[in-house]
Amino acid sequence: MDLFITAVLIAFLFALLASGLWIGLALLGVAWIGMELFTSRPVGDAMAVTVWGSMSSWTLTALPLFLWMGEILFRTRLSEDMFRGLAPWLTKIPGRLLHTNIIGCTIFAAVSGSSAATCATIGKMTLPELKKRGYPEEMTIGTLAGAGTLGLLIPPSIIMIVYGVTAEVSITRLFIAGVLPGLMLAALFMGYTIVWSLANPGRIPDEKEHLSFGQKVYASRHLIPAVSLIALVLGSIYVGIATATEAAALGVVGALGISWLQGSMSRKVFGESLMGATRLYCMIALILAGAAFLTLAMGYIGLPRHLAEFISGLGLTPFWLLFWLMVFYVVLGCFLDGISMVVLTMGVILPTIQKAGIDLIWFGIFIVVVVEMAQITPPVGFNLFVLQGMTKKQIPWLAKVSLPLFLLMVLAVALLYFFPGIVTWLPSRM
Repeated sequence: MDLFITAVLIAFLFALLASGLWIGLALLGVAWIGMELFTSRPVGDAMAVTVWGSMSSWTLTALPLFLWMGEILFRTRLSEDMFRGLAPWLTKIPGRLLHTNIIGCTIFAAVSGSSAATCATIGKMTLPELKKRGYPEEMTIGTLAGAGTLGLLIPPSIIMIVYGVTAEVSITRLFIAGVLPGLMLAALFMGYTIVWSLANPGRIPDEKEHLSFGQKVYASRHLIPAVSLIALVLGSIYVGIATATEAAALGVVGALGISWLQGSMSRKVFGESLMGATRLYCMIALILAGAAFLTLAMGYIGLPRHLAEFISGLGLTPFWLLFWLMVFYVVLGCFLDGISMVVLTMGVILPTIQKAGIDLIWFGIFIVVVVEMAQITPPVGFNLFVLQGMTKKQIPWLAKVSLPLFLLMVLAVALLYFFPGIVTWLPSRM
């Protein structure tokens, strides 16, 4: 019977999605159908209470603020200044300016919560510059595709807020837990770039400009705005003087200050950034509302409990449970965006994870890394779409040059499993 109900609901969901209906409305529709057909609970008041509860959560307040901060910074010279500050220090490292993609994305990820925004903002500066200097196209685009996903892992992260609200765990602890895994993944990307450059020495152009140490230090002044904003947002969280929501408000004030000092703030830019954040938040909020109602409907039907009992009955060890979940999310990521993946599945997956004794903070970071993989898997890889618009390359070619970075993310998941302290050490010190 449970298998039949599951099949019916999945069929309804795919039918609604295939019709072009918005994801949030499709989730609400499937939940309504499920409760009407398979429960005796009145649907109307259940939906009203659940949707209102999901939309009025104080924890969720951080989300539109971080979105607005990212929209403001997207319209500043921050990425250009970061390139000018970083480039002089990278000429002696194998791979040279290829590392500006990775380090630039790492820094910008710490002031933006979006993978696509990180990829687009850094890419609009580095891709033309690296092409002009003769760097190999497959490496410039491949490293940008992989490093752009760090926007999801290095806090502040939009998807961490969504997971924290859905799983009812501390968003502040999630943010702190993402710092070391994010830096580890950036180090893996840089290590790969160094190895590739040593194996292909003739493909990395020589730098004609040689600066003294003093000149490099002077060029580093361009990094002050980004570093200051990171210290303001993450520092306030880590030392305990601000919650995630308060840090988001500080981030907006800091972003407005940077934009004003750079001369890029105007009435038009202010309005565009505010409307951009509003549109994106409304889309995410509708998905969250639909997912909350679907989770309630599945709870009344009993699907999460039965699925958890079924998986527990298989006798899977935590390793194999996480392995198959990784495969499941990578496949799911071929068809859905990251936020939809999280809100669609958490109601079913979390009881199983809790029964297996897996820490929910650690699992949140695991989910984020796996969703990062989905950002560069066709056909629905958001970073691939961003890069296609910027480079006019075909999706299969973009997926091919991103493959080594995808495999490094698989390695990162293995490292997180065998060394969980990479995730749990910083939160335990709060």
